[in-house]
Amino acid sequence: MEKIRTVIIDDEAPARDIIKYYLKEVDNVEVIAECADGFSGLKTISGLKPDLVFLDIQMPRLTGIELVEVLTEKPEIIFTTAYDQFALRAFELNAVDYLLKPFPKRRFLEAVKKATDKIMSGKGNLIPASQLLAKKPEPVSAVNRIVVRKGNAINLIPVEQIKYVEAQDDYVMIHHAGGKAMKQQTMKFYEDNLSKKDFVRIHRSYLVRVEEIKRIEPYGKDNHIAILASGDKLPVSRAGYRQLKEELNF
Repeated sequence: MEKIRTVIIDDEAPARDIIKYYLKEVDNVEVIAECADGFSGLKTISGLKPDLVFLDIQMPRLTGIELVEVLTEKPEIIFTTAYDQFALRAFELNAVDYLLKPFPKRRFLEAVKKATDKIMSGKGNLIPASQLLAKKPEPVSAVNRIVVRKGNAINLIPVEQIKYVEAQDDYVMIHHAGGKAMKQQTMKFYEDNLSKKDFVRIHRSYLVRVEEIKRIEPYGKDNHIAILASGDKLPVSRAGYRQLKEELNF
């Protein structure tokens, strides 16, 4: 029988050890790698393309949720965490199961059976979890950085470096201090989750950091453009102009 190739990603060695110990009772599962942080986990998944991943959520450098956000592969995922506030988020990402530490062996084996049955039936994930994330963008906590992938590189963009966000069909272009980056996500995500004090929606296609706006100029009849510190000129809709007047008190 072909074994289900499995990767364990958790920053705590005892947590990885207990998973490996429990898996000794599962004949058709083979652990092919274990990782202690999200960055090495992402690289391992991309290189080995496992069938199943046990994934911790709260990890240094790159969290489990952020890893999934830029994951292009399609493994089944069982989240393992000590924090129950991530449960809804995990299932939104189409996780097979969600194990709250410390989990008993019985509960663990139930989750593994659910995953292995799904994989062996040929009805496993058909699209990358990152695309599911784009459709379910509500974060579990305040957004303080954006994770983007360009080729094999992962960039973490602090929110304070974002100048403006531009809608481009099913993607957004994030213009920031270091350049720009494209991400499959909605404008609504950024409008809802970036600080209303710092960012304003000036147009259906543009969300701008208020302090980046140097001046507003008329542009044709009843139209305006925003001139940014970078020199970029962005259209301002009527609704956006009204909101700017409220934000800037002019």
